Amino acid sequence: MLFDPQNMSHGFSTAPVSRRAMLEQSVLGMGAVGLAALLADEGLLEAAEGTQAVTGQSHFPATAKNVIFLFMSGAPSQVDTFDPKPLLTKLEGEPVPASIAARVPNIPRAGLGSKLMASPFTFKNYGESGIPVSNMFPETAKMIDEICVLRSVNHRVPVHGPGECIALTGSAVGDRPSLGAWMTYGLGSESRDLPGFISMLSNSSGPAPQTPGWGNGFLPSRYQGTLVDGKRGIPYTKMPAGYSHANRREQLDFIKWMNEEHLQQLGQDSELEARIASYELGFRLQTSAPEVFDLKSESAETAELYGLDDKETAEFGRHCLIARRLVERGVRVVQLRNGGWDAHGAIKANHTKRSRATDRPVAALLRDLKQRGLLDETLVVWGGEFGRTPTTEGNVKGDRRGRDHLPTTYCMWMAGGGVKGGQIIGQTDELGYTPVERPMSPADLHATLLHALGLDQHKLVYRHNNRKEIATVLGGEVVSEVFG
Repeated sequence: MLFDPQNMSHGFSTAPVSRRAMLEQSVLGMGAVGLAALLADEGLLEAAEGTQAVTGQSHFPATAKNVIFLFMSGAPSQVDTFDPKPLLTKLEGEPVPASIAARVPNIPRAGLGSKLMASPFTFKNYGESGIPVSNMFPETAKMIDEICVLRSVNHRVPVHGPGECIALTGSAVGDRPSLGAWMTYGLGSESRDLPGFISMLSNSSGPAPQTPGWGNGFLPSRYQGTLVDGKRGIPYTKMPAGYSHANRREQLDFIKWMNEEHLQQLGQDSELEARIASYELGFRLQTSAPEVFDLKSESAETAELYGLDDKETAEFGRHCLIARRLVERGVRVVQLRNGGWDAHGAIKANHTKRSRATDRPVAALLRDLKQRGLLDETLVVWGGEFGRTPTTEGNVKGDRRGRDHLPTTYCMWMAGGGVKGGQIIGQTDELGYTPVERPMSPADLHATLLHALGLDQHKLVYRHNNRKEIATVLGGEVVSEVFG
């Protein structure tokens, strides 16, 4: 039986209760998790400081509907992954030539006083495009004709925390919205039952995860990413003991009636309206979210493809498979952060371990999306917060050698979502220190990702402190060559 406000005797106490006590005793536990999609759907957006309403419509035809950002925290080395430099082998152990050093910006940790170090990895050309890929990525290399390699991304901050904030928010300070928050602010979510922006962490050793990377900054909190556990899923979505869907629905109808009665007395109140909506989304999550994170329905072949049968690849493989399941169900942005790429020493051992954990799952994600017809509408992005120096760090020798931080150039790649694969954009000098062709800033990259979703960076505006803020801070240039 559903709650009837005219008959309050079926299972509920008729004793007077304050709204605060009622909310405290309901113990729904959902908070504001994933509220963005529901609020947009139900039209419960508050008129906060000049916010433009979310319409769920792009500014122009989009090439992508969803984004999966594979963030490799700690900074993979560009000269050991996707930007081979034969001259490093020839000049092994020698100082940086003055002609190249003169072009390197004056930033800390550039390693100009150290000796050059040849890559401990080998490269081979793959696919019809013949793009060189390190032997760290044998499986991803097989998908290279779907991939657009960006070799000349750069900024000027050589510290992990601020660098991660720049890569994911556009600002080193960490006080701005993440790119994922801007995307859900602009487009909302296609899913009524799941958050529009979900983030998962794996191998969090090394630099600490930077919460602004999935935060909402000055945007309303409903646009923040929902941080979930890749094994247990979204917190508090399990139905409480002793409840069925029917009596849970009855309880929620009672709470909704109580809140709406209070709302009539208060008049318009966006916070209370949002609270009412949060209970509804909580119920939807309790009925749909557990299924998304339960991989038992996947075939043995799919589990093997993602490496769930291998201890090294199982964690990130599970996250990549869940990412595919999330975009299938309309989640707008999925961010997978894989840590541990910081290789000040023993870069061969470090990068070998990290690539073994991620290469097979990443290739599986691309292959799986493609065979399901989802790659055309899903933009996949791979990269870290900066690159690493072509020189060694310190005076260690042999396999103990590593590389320091280098933000003046680093590699990223994009695939799917309208991207023209099998191409390289941007070039660096002979040693991989600085861009010499088509330099790209993080703002350029962010403008390009927004463009893929049909969002104009200059029209996606939020008024904050009487300023019209945009996602790219001061604006970036769309790298149109990415789309061919």
